[in-house]
Amino acid sequence: MKRVITYGTFDLLHYGHINLLRRAKEHGDYLIVALSTDEFNWDEKQKKCYFSYEKRKQLLEAIRYVDLVIPENGWEQKVNDIKEYHIDTFVMGDDWKGKFDYLRDQTDAEVIYLPRTPEISTSQIKKDLGV
Repeated sequence: MKRVITYGTFDLLHYGHINLLRRAKEHGDYLIVALSTDEFNWDEKQKKCYFSYEKRKQLLEAIRYVDLVIPENGWEQKVNDIKEYHIDTFVMGDDWKGKFDYLRDQTDAEVIYLPRTPEISTSQIKKDLGV
């Protein structure tokens, strides 16, 4: 079984998120989503979410491409997650291109950056709504 992992906040879930998850799942048989906790989002990213961690987790668990949702508590946990969950492929959106290349050296995982859906983003939704 080929295992894939991706990370994110997935607030205000939209079709761009679904596209990313679908394409991530195409790289393996089992997709794990490490979902940023509310504390991590606020303390490290200075990002306030509309939906709580638990609500975002429920949304992700309802998506057919997602097999498991785990909490992302900090930037540094990626190497441990890859080892603990026997990950073959680490996938992120291409807005992070190059940021996680170090994982290739510290783990056996392949690192892939997928193109984002260009016309949609949570930031754009918030901007359009005046939030």
